[in-house]
Amino acid sequence: MTTATHSAQAQYDLFRQRGLKLDMSRGKPAPEQLDLSNDLLDALPGFSAADGTDARNYGLGVGLPEARALFGGLLGLPAAQVVVDGSASLSLMHDVIVYALLNGVPGGQPWVGQQPVFLCPVPGYDRHFSICEARGIKMINVPLNDDGPDMDIVGQLVANDASIKGMWCVPKYSNPSGTVYSDEVVRRLAAMKTAAPDFRLMWDDAYGFHHLTAENVRIAEIVAECASAGNPDRAIVFASTSKVSWAGSGIAALASSPANIAWWTRHAGIRSIGPDKINQLRHVRLLKDVATVEALMTRHAALLKPKFDAVLAQFGAHLGDVAGVSWTVPKGGYFIDLVTPPGAAKKTIALAKEAGITLTPAGAAYPYGVDPEDSHIRIAPSFPSLPEITQAAEGIALALKLAVAG
Repeated sequence: MTTATHSAQAQYDLFRQRGLKLDMSRGKPAPEQLDLSNDLLDALPGFSAADGTDARNYGLGVGLPEARALFGGLLGLPAAQVVVDGSASLSLMHDVIVYALLNGVPGGQPWVGQQPVFLCPVPGYDRHFSICEARGIKMINVPLNDDGPDMDIVGQLVANDASIKGMWCVPKYSNPSGTVYSDEVVRRLAAMKTAAPDFRLMWDDAYGFHHLTAENVRIAEIVAECASAGNPDRAIVFASTSKVSWAGSGIAALASSPANIAWWTRHAGIRSIGPDKINQLRHVRLLKDVATVEALMTRHAALLKPKFDAVLAQFGAHLGDVAGVSWTVPKGGYFIDLVTPPGAAKKTIALAKEAGITLTPAGAAYPYGVDPEDSHIRIAPSFPSLPEITQAAEGIALALKLAVAG
């Protein structure tokens, strides 16, 4: 055993004796963040929507007018191009894929039988990949650069292969890297030539409101860019209040072109007589407008940023001189991407587990759970307390040092 290995083992063993028990496998809001929206319980002095609709009854499958207007303001789109339905945007994504498979999208035939393929910028969001894998859609990895997906690769692939029906995108503060798509990348995605006339961008704006700095990053609006480029139906945008209000009881939205909204409404109307409009009504009364949401998100950032700073400080202290190790410094979102030397991610996660720290499985940020270089670890600082996340970051760093030294 070398001196470096012996030192790394000794530091790790000492840390493990603390008996830590922390689960950091998902990016859950902390209780203190959920408490910021507890007024939801008192937000219903009545049940009438702005147009007189009784929110307790059936109907309005596209959502309450004021809920559509709220998301329209947040997404920069007319309320008529927004549907508010259910509590989870992931459910809307799943249903869009299923409807496309069974019925096709405007401008195309059902995807079933066509052996559809999706492009997946990596590292990316594991639940996107799970939808494709569960529904038999083949996935192709695309490198994610600092300004978004590698557009030279994307452009060549979609131009020459009509089986490529779509692409997953998390355009702002991507999970897990924190990447923000540049306006140039957004416009190239909107305008690129595709062999498939029914190609769709699954535009998951999950973290669009979740800033960690005062910068409040803005990017080009994809639906408008697609319309300007002559591809009005290309993008379907998804968003929710899952990490704005209550993660398990939020409201979710789908936004797109008029043709895509009509398509969604037709098929979704078969599975439901209408969404939970009571929940929509209380959210609208609590969140009110864009300015109120932004003020609430500033309070979220005040709780989250110290935790991110603590992780970054521990990584800097313990990993700053370790060759081949790097990490992202996001301006928003819920994650940090810790990059190890090739072949060290699984070992690091196993060592962290032995020290009482549960992380997202290695490979989760890649389709089929396979990271070709075994080098990415998703760090989720949000849920533990500040003292806990500080300890956890130290433990992860020591586990990585031992994995590299061993």
